[in-house]
Amino acid sequence: MGALMMHVCLVAALGASLCTAAPVSGGLQVSVRSPVSVQRGHTTTLPCWLNPPQSAEGLEVRWFRPDHFESPIMFYQEQRFQDSSQEASYMGRVSFGLKDAASGGLTAGDLSLMLQNATLEDAGDYTCYISSDLSDQGYDRASVSLIVTEMGTSPLLSAEWKEDHMVNMSCESEGWYPEPSLRWSDQKQVLTPESLKYSKDSSGLLVVHSWLLVSSSTEVSCTVGISNKEPKEARVRLENHPQPEYRSSAAGWVAFALLLIAMLVLLGVLCYKKREKKDKSGNVHTEEDHELLPKEVIQPTHLSTASKFYVNVTLDNPTNQYLRIKNGILRDAKCDFPDGEKVTCLTAIKGTPGFSSGQHYWEVSLGKKDPNVGPKMSWWVGVTSATVIPQKSYFSPNTSNGFWFLSSSPDRSDSFQFSTEPKVLLPLRSRPHTVGVYLNYDSGELFFYNVDDKSLIGSLKATFTGEVFPFFNPGKDDKAAMEILQRTEDRFVDLPPQEA
Repeated sequence: MGALMMHVCLVAALGASLCTAAPVSGGLQVSVRSPVSVQRGHTTTLPCWLNPPQSAEGLEVRWFRPDHFESPIMFYQEQRFQDSSQEASYMGRVSFGLKDAASGGLTAGDLSLMLQNATLEDAGDYTCYISSDLSDQGYDRASVSLIVTEMGTSPLLSAEWKEDHMVNMSCESEGWYPEPSLRWSDQKQVLTPESLKYSKDSSGLLVVHSWLLVSSSTEVSCTVGISNKEPKEARVRLENHPQPEYRSSAAGWVAFALLLIAMLVLLGVLCYKKREKKDKSGNVHTEEDHELLPKEVIQPTHLSTASKFYVNVTLDNPTNQYLRIKNGILRDAKCDFPDGEKVTCLTAIKGTPGFSSGQHYWEVSLGKKDPNVGPKMSWWVGVTSATVIPQKSYFSPNTSNGFWFLSSSPDRSDSFQFSTEPKVLLPLRSRPHTVGVYLNYDSGELFFYNVDDKSLIGSLKATFTGEVFPFFNPGKDDKAAMEILQRTEDRFVDLPPQEA
């Protein structure tokens, strides 16, 4: 259109552009603010108004996408909406809106478009078109750009310990739109990743994944975000073993190595285990050597030690409508869950007794060794300080709100996960049929063991206040059941002390 003059755009105080189109013909002139940003599923308003203000009730107002003039999003003519030619995907989602709180609406020349339940497909340019049958007014148009965003999940960090005190750190976050930025950093500088990849999920949202190698004695953060929005960050401190809040199976191997050295020392000591000494009276005394390891060496509690504090745990509320419970065996109720397939607290249950001091150990069976069924894949096991577990599908239990547990998911067959924020994955060496839980309330430690191979899976460090209770969740759609094991005197057998 040769007659169409260039728009003059002024930057508004809030960072948006205030664009005024010179009238194409006659005296009508529209102004817009662009761009506009909205989160997917929310409602927004695309501002457009007559300048100077005048009533638009008798005018024709048309909002349309590029090259779709004849199938508008909204069409107002002869003081009513014309729906016969409206674009089908916008039916029931558009109407006139207000550009600001002081707007007088259509009678004051406010032509703004209110769009509800924004979708990813709504992103793009929109034209605000105004015309009049009066020859001295003519018509005018201006465009507004709409940006649709979606904030993804908090970054999920995982760590894999390598040789030479190096750690392969991985960061993943999903559910973003548009494409988010990902940044690694330590306490001193921005770090360059070894890999940065993007992919789309089935709904068109973006997944970002990155990894890099770092020293095992540093603090690393992964930040993911989109422009003009508060980014989401996950941070972990590494100290030659997993971060202080947990110790993974690597810590168990370190403890085993130290214990093996101690056993070798012990074998030498056994040759003259008792040293004879004479006092001034000529009496003979025997002195046994107990200092096998330096006092400074701090080790995870061995399973043989933890199991000495065995306590029989029972279920606190066996009437949960989302669970099938019989003789300490738990399964999901195979019903229609309001939270869908996602595992939430609806299938969680508290155990008894509760503990406010001391050391306690219990075991949970995660499926019998049946090759036709296999070990259980979906479960939570740990402790909670909650006296009542929230029966809300949207509640997210984690260490910050009184839930300390280890979880397994069929979606992550190669790792376990703690309920920490940010979440950190633990490498899975073998899937247990039985998990042992050892709570040392006074030292604020919670250990998880693979009882089958007598290895430490990992441990959480926490400050417990008040009473804490055993915590269980059998997950959903799992053939294998969860069973709270009871130990009787004839079942109790001490494990060899060298097993860690």
